Amino acid sequence: MSTVLSLIVIPLIAALMLLVIRHDKIRSGIIYVASAIIAAMSVVLLFQYFNFDIAYFDIDERIIDKVFLLAEIAIGLLIIFLGIKYKKFGVVVLCVVQMAIMFLFEIKYGHSLAPEHNLFVDRLSIIMALIIGIIGSLICVYAVGYMREFHLHHHPEMKDKRGLFFFVVFLFLSAMFGLVFANNLLWLFFFWEITTLSSFILIGYKGSKESINNSFRALLMNLLGGVAFAAAIFYLFKTQGIIELDKLTWIGSTTPMLVAIPVILIAFAGITKAAQMPFSSWLLGAMVAPTPVSALLHSSTMVKAGVYILLKLSVVFTATTTGYCIAIIGGVTFLITSFIAVSQSDAKKVLAYSTVANLGLIVLCAGIGTTEAVWAGILLLIFHAISKCLLFLCVGVVEHKVGSRNIENMDSLIAKMPHLAVIMLIGMAGMFLAPFGMLISKWAVLVAIVHVNPVLAGLIAFGSAATLFYWVKWMGKILFVMGDNANFENTVSKSKWFSLYALAGLTIAVCAFFPVVSSVLIQPHIFSVFGEAFSMTEGNLIIMSLMMGLVLLFPLTFLNYSKKVKLVPAYLAGANLEKDDEFVGAMNVTKKLELRNYYLEEFFGEHRLFGMGVAITLVVLIVMFSAAVL
Repeated sequence: MSTVLSLIVIPLIAALMLLVIRHDKIRSGIIYVASAIIAAMSVVLLFQYFNFDIAYFDIDERIIDKVFLLAEIAIGLLIIFLGIKYKKFGVVVLCVVQMAIMFLFEIKYGHSLAPEHNLFVDRLSIIMALIIGIIGSLICVYAVGYMREFHLHHHPEMKDKRGLFFFVVFLFLSAMFGLVFANNLLWLFFFWEITTLSSFILIGYKGSKESINNSFRALLMNLLGGVAFAAAIFYLFKTQGIIELDKLTWIGSTTPMLVAIPVILIAFAGITKAAQMPFSSWLLGAMVAPTPVSALLHSSTMVKAGVYILLKLSVVFTATTTGYCIAIIGGVTFLITSFIAVSQSDAKKVLAYSTVANLGLIVLCAGIGTTEAVWAGILLLIFHAISKCLLFLCVGVVEHKVGSRNIENMDSLIAKMPHLAVIMLIGMAGMFLAPFGMLISKWAVLVAIVHVNPVLAGLIAFGSAATLFYWVKWMGKILFVMGDNANFENTVSKSKWFSLYALAGLTIAVCAFFPVVSSVLIQPHIFSVFGEAFSMTEGNLIIMSLMMGLVLLFPLTFLNYSKKVKLVPAYLAGANLEKDDEFVGAMNVTKKLELRNYYLEEFFGEHRLFGMGVAITLVVLIVMFSAAVL
């Protein structure tokens, strides 16, 4: 139990230290040391509970419950104050409703609570702890150099609030560890709300009007989920007398009708947290935050909390109306946001829509709730966390060094920043190229879904086609060489390079050894929950391994591109001028050579598809709640 508690407490201690220490070098040292300890402890957790399907921990909750209650009141009052200050009255109303539900619960049932186990560790929580501990720590290390440049060179007009920034980031990590280890639903709800507050603060970090509006949008939509979660806890204890997650899933897997309403309410909270349609706009708005925040929200914390709770409840969704509705929401979200990503030229927006899309696949898997689907969903969770974090951090470097995050301005990146370009190609390969993670997972999803619902399989097939389109467009811009190609990679800080190389290595390692990851962590979890396991056949594993050796050559062949390849101007039928990217055109007019992508906004633009996706998923949500009530 000491390792579990350490993973919750150590980030919290680091957060408090970073809040008060202003000296830059001391602060950086604390971040490096704390990140190393957190990453190491998450690996220790893996080996410590390697042979356990699940381990429960008894801990005296009386004092902790009071501390959590006081903290929840303080958080609620803070949100109400800020909502009134900025005239966001929807946030105020939702916060008051949530506090009223929890206050009433405390008065009626607080004295009679006697949870059997407050904390636990199983294979899924170990997977989540590794994602939070390793990827989250690498984001913290990267953020040291990024935030220094952010304030000194790119936003000198802003007040330097790095102390607050790193305080919230480490508080975020602490809350995420608490969330994935909590068996007591009241504790889980407390950590759930800490992640909501943390994301609100980080999204609004810049303090601009856009940042503040987007942070309140995120808060509003996650408070909707928070109210549903609070109502679920109240209803569950009132009707079944339980407050533990494991008992909820056990009753739900045997007699689902007894817990149908609380399960739907918690699933709704998971959908909002995972930024699924019709609530995906909050995550898209989070792009105004500094890049480390985007990486944190999209890869190892906020949205992963949503899909985590849905995967935990997946055994309850099997062959139910609720499960099918959740699967449809995930499938529609995947299809719509994949096509919208085609129309985006802002790199962070492409990554944002890609995140929402791939989370939709995980939600779809959780909703189907079969062994094959949940296996594929957990595999997607792992691959997406690593690859998406890597790509966000790369875009952060490009934005600072190139001065733009528009894909159209990334020409010649393979010559200007060859190592960064290769790392980006590895991340993109990790998202879609065979047999790297996402394709393996999508193959597994198709296998799992095609026998259950061919319509959902069609959504996956068409959405995957769009995925291929927007990744290949981006890769083409990175590899296209034109104009001034001076190499300026040496201006990137060491902390950024450390995180980028580590994540690139993790991407390759996890893809290369995914059968080991599956057999050691995923399959035992599936077996402990469903009583049967699922894995790829030996023949498919061999084929995938052979393909990986071939595909790996693609990004790695560009490692020494600028040294081994002689770059010469494009031949333009003798019309070149002194500059490589200028030529003499018709009527003796000097023109600039350009290569641009198609974005097909008239077909796949946000204005065309987003509203459609929101309308469809709203109808499905209404059907889901109606079926539970009736």
